[in-house]
Amino acid sequence: MARRVDPHKQALSVGDVAARSGVAVSTLHFYEEKGLIHAWRNAANQRRYSRDVLRRVAVIRIAQRTGVPLAEIGAALNTLPTGRTPTAEDWHHLSAGWRDALQARIDALVRLRDQLDGCIGCGCLSLACCPLRNPEDVLGETDSGACRLAP
Repeated sequence: MARRVDPHKQALSVGDVAARSGVAVSTLHFYEEKGLIHAWRNAANQRRYSRDVLRRVAVIRIAQRTGVPLAEIGAALNTLPTGRTPTAEDWHHLSAGWRDALQARIDALVRLRDQLDGCIGCGCLSLACCPLRNPEDVLGETDSGACRLAP
């Protein structure tokens, strides 16, 4: 018969999580405030985390490095079962949802790089027809030149 381990007996302090994950204590507090990770308070009113928080923090950091917004990370983490360490299958499911958005950002950066070369080559940085300041001349119909960057 398998013996269940009480997660509260193997709980980690915020300092333990920070040391093992390489993330600052203030960052852990921020993640908790945003609902990305969860803690409870012990009898001495100190934060305690279950061990699965280490994998969740790793997932958050990897997703952030690829440019996934925290709101999207939180929504994805909310799809995982609580109280257990995310698995490789869980990670595959989460990353598949982010793959298309990441590819779109890569494509946009490649287009920006290619346009930047042409713009620097021309040397004028014309606000009226610059593909960086006025992509596809969307402002040309109502104004004489670009007045904002594309989102």
